[in-house]
Amino acid sequence: MLGPALANPWQQARFPVPQFSGYTSHYGLRSGASGGSSLHRGLDIAAPLGSPVLSWWAGRVERLINDGSCGIGVAIRSGPYEHLYCHLQGTIEQDTLRSGGASLRQGSWLRTGEPLGAIGVSGRSSGPHLHWGVKLNERWLDPVLLLRAMADARRVETPISQARP
Repeated sequence: MLGPALANPWQQARFPVPQFSGYTSHYGLRSGASGGSSLHRGLDIAAPLGSPVLSWWAGRVERLINDGSCGIGVAIRSGPYEHLYCHLQGTIEQDTLRSGGASLRQGSWLRTGEPLGAIGVSGRSSGPHLHWGVKLNERWLDPVLLLRAMADARRVETPISQARP
């Protein structure tokens, strides 16, 4: 029989922003400045500028990102999951992301909970936060569903046979 730590792999996952101060935008439709709406494919997690960002799950760096929307970012592949981290502080030079003391290259391996960068305001951002997006089998997922699974996995009940009177 597996021990409790091995019975549920969600217990191994890590929240990507230990110093978070709140959620500023959730997954789903949101109104744009011009009056239209668009699908927000992730969870925006506010935190102080420069706060560490951790890898949610162990995986390989699939690509480094530097564009007008995501800003400085990284995508990590963990089996059927791809997790995306946007608006990081730092630079990408010579195919290397340098952010918050971390140095990542495409193909690098990250352990669960390993620092991958720091909270920034790069790209289309109204303040310091992490945009955390997750795909499962190439389909976008609401990251809140993952956070719930992680929380449920950490609720360890004492078996009746081990309960003390």
